[in-house]
Amino acid sequence: MAGGGAGVAKRLGTLLSGLLECGAFCGIIFGWASLVFVLKDLGYFEELCEPAAASGPNRTMLPDCSRQDEQFSLVFTIGSFMNNFMTFPMGFIFDRFGTAVARLIAMWVRPRWRQGTWPGVGRHSRDPPPSLLTPVSPELAVLLFPAMSMLSVGGILLILTNMQVGNLFGKYRSIIITLYNGAFDSSSAIFLIIKVLYEHGLSLRAMFLFMAACSAWHLLRTLFLMPRTRIPYPLPPAYDYGLRCPGRSQSYRTYEEKRPPGEAGPEETPLEPTTPRGGGDPPGMPFGACVRSGLFAWHVAWLSVMQLRHYLFIGTLNPLLDHLARGDPHLVSTYTNAFAFTQLCGVLCAPWNGLILDRHKRGKAPRPEGALGALADLRASVLSLAVTVAQCLLFSVCAAVPVLPVQFATFVLQVISRSFLYGGNAAFLAIAFPPQHFGKLYGLAMALSALVALLQYPCVTLVRGPLHGDPFYVNLGLIAVVLVAFVSPVVVARECRRRAKELGAAGTPLAAPPGAETPDEVPR
Repeated sequence: MAGGGAGVAKRLGTLLSGLLECGAFCGIIFGWASLVFVLKDLGYFEELCEPAAASGPNRTMLPDCSRQDEQFSLVFTIGSFMNNFMTFPMGFIFDRFGTAVARLIAMWVRPRWRQGTWPGVGRHSRDPPPSLLTPVSPELAVLLFPAMSMLSVGGILLILTNMQVGNLFGKYRSIIITLYNGAFDSSSAIFLIIKVLYEHGLSLRAMFLFMAACSAWHLLRTLFLMPRTRIPYPLPPAYDYGLRCPGRSQSYRTYEEKRPPGEAGPEETPLEPTTPRGGGDPPGMPFGACVRSGLFAWHVAWLSVMQLRHYLFIGTLNPLLDHLARGDPHLVSTYTNAFAFTQLCGVLCAPWNGLILDRHKRGKAPRPEGALGALADLRASVLSLAVTVAQCLLFSVCAAVPVLPVQFATFVLQVISRSFLYGGNAAFLAIAFPPQHFGKLYGLAMALSALVALLQYPCVTLVRGPLHGDPFYVNLGLIAVVLVAFVSPVVVARECRRRAKELGAAGTPLAAPPGAETPDEVPR
């Protein structure tokens, strides 16, 4: 861990408080399946249900609610689209204006989805009529669309500003980035907690107002445990951040006194290190060149196809379970709870990907610096990319099996695959491209993948229409689509070989000093 003005206690406080923030607030939209169960009970979009010709065991007519399921799927489709697409402009804001501005925008947006947009007054509710702070009734269910969008935008801004915390911990950087993305995945269990509390009689209004009050947590972290601009990597000497007491540490004052006039201080130090983090890329590689590179294009394809598979599964889980359980609400509730509980494990699974990415940094021997060290980082990402695709492929195969008990295995594989996907995406972009473009590249990759994710709604329409509620053939098609993602690790491996040849031709020694690296870590 690099030394600096911020002590170990402050850094650990930043790390743990950020972990709590990501795990409790950032990605709760992906617990949609649990919330849908509650919204159906409250009668949202109930007017779209139609009487069916078939009758149940008690000879009562079972309604056909496929149009209701389509509407809920559309809400999630738009919300998840905004979660990704708005990352691009938010990335520009983060890169241009820094952490404080980005987090203030998130704090302004997130309460909006609770104030006057979220449900809580239903046909079974005894709450008073809606007002500014009172959630709306099922008659205004259309407000779920902007509500989910604002929830998504606020969450993505918080996770975007938190991932830079990995810069405080040197060789554990990738592990922390993936850990935060795992916490983002685990936050989807918040809607499970809301579902369970709702079933025990607590009103949605009370729960959402409590969550609105928690916005004070974001403000405290912004003031005391986050930088005004960005956390640089690598850290400059005596780096500190957040509001400080007048009596700063002597080491920080000494650094300030010795700093030549006109030199940027720690807060203004550029994110890019003295040597390019992209390996063979020239210093100051422009943003346009990064976007036009094959490395970025195939990485976006890698992200897009697997994200589409995950979004379609989450958005259609409730009707899928209803189809496999043949309308048994008890079974649907049981499997919905099981899925939400597995999401809690995202924070435990994601660091495994970080261990893969940082495996060449472990040990007491010094690691190579400069272009050779950046190339070693890029080479380590090849295995991470390939393992993520293999996990998603297994998950897709299990999801295609129309047997209800098999879905327990599907849930486990889904949370492992998803935690590897988003953690690996952020870590790869931090490794492969100049850090000063991280926010923009991360946002652009998510925005482009959001356009692909819009295909989930036509898929839902196909299942509900010509396929009569059976998603088997759509799932088979998605298995074939996921195979395309295997191209990305192949492209990265070829890029590593190309850069190694360039370094060799330029006279850069590709063999590390004795004892500094293992043979597997030396580019061949």
